[in-house]
Amino acid sequence: MNVEPTKPRHLPIREDWLALREEAALEPALPIIDAHHHLWDKPAARYMRSEMEVDIRGGHNVVATIFVEGKWGYRQSGAPELASLGETELAAEAAAESEATGKRAPKIAAGIVGYVDLALGARCGDILDRHVEAADGRFCGVRNTSAWHPDPQARGSVLTPPKDLLYDSGFRAGFAELVRRNLVFDAWMYHTQLNELVDLARCFPEASIVLNHIGGPIGIGPYAGRRAEVFSVWREGMREVAELENVKVKLGGLGMTMAGFDFQDRPLPPASDDLMRAWGPYFETCIELFGAKRCMFESNFPVDKGTASYNVIWNAFKKISRQYSESERMALFYENARRTYSLHLPKGEALGSDCS
Repeated sequence: MNVEPTKPRHLPIREDWLALREEAALEPALPIIDAHHHLWDKPAARYMRSEMEVDIRGGHNVVATIFVEGKWGYRQSGAPELASLGETELAAEAAAESEATGKRAPKIAAGIVGYVDLALGARCGDILDRHVEAADGRFCGVRNTSAWHPDPQARGSVLTPPKDLLYDSGFRAGFAELVRRNLVFDAWMYHTQLNELVDLARCFPEASIVLNHIGGPIGIGPYAGRRAEVFSVWREGMREVAELENVKVKLGGLGMTMAGFDFQDRPLPPASDDLMRAWGPYFETCIELFGAKRCMFESNFPVDKGTASYNVIWNAFKKISRQYSESERMALFYENARRTYSLHLPKGEALGSDCS
């Protein structure tokens, strides 16, 4: 997988700018599993357990989080196909440290979604087993980014995976090894590629697949200024994906460069009402198509932190979801992630909430 070194990966995090907008956490008793975040110590972009714990202390009841691979912390020696074990080991270390802080503290990286190059085919079996062992019971899935577009200006990531990765015969042989171990596949692609996921899910109906970042609707490059048109195409693609019962979707990721919103260019960071108006139609469409029991909220931090603070983003999620029933909201914020990733946590109904 190639990297375009001259293109910014993510929006810069400006703590002084974010501090210009403060909001108290709404519905502080509502239990949350943050279904998608990263940990890394990249140049000028450190976001490790301690930084995430500071964000979480804002008042939302984050019970646990799911770490998702971010191409960091790889082993610097040994077989190349085992390099990503280093990231899984570091995530497991962060999880153990988090658990050691006490029962009432959020369980950072309670679930770990790592990286294994599934295009290696049947060889992936042993590598997957190594990750399961390294994570000490927390390894629950794999993400292979397949986000590809022929126009570099449309790419919301510097990662450039091979075109049509999900169709590759080697990848599908590796995918079969993943499915055999009852591990989840996290899919990350642009809205122009949703047909690829439809084909994969149809060929592996027993697979558990989670589509990241609401299917990647592009709002930059050739798609800038065409939001209504893109929304229509994206919605139709998501409708086809939603017909496949083995696919769920993460609600988040619209704070990325890819989405093409301009909040980062404004004098003040957005309020949760601003995000509710901008993001709500996308999330509501997903819940309409997939149902509340196949959707889960994600912060996508620290990537989306370039747009808004942790408190503001979760307030926006809560405002967007107010139209749904208490049981549906419990599913969206907690239960779906717990069940999908087989987390060793109590059922949502045992925790209670103030989400009525």
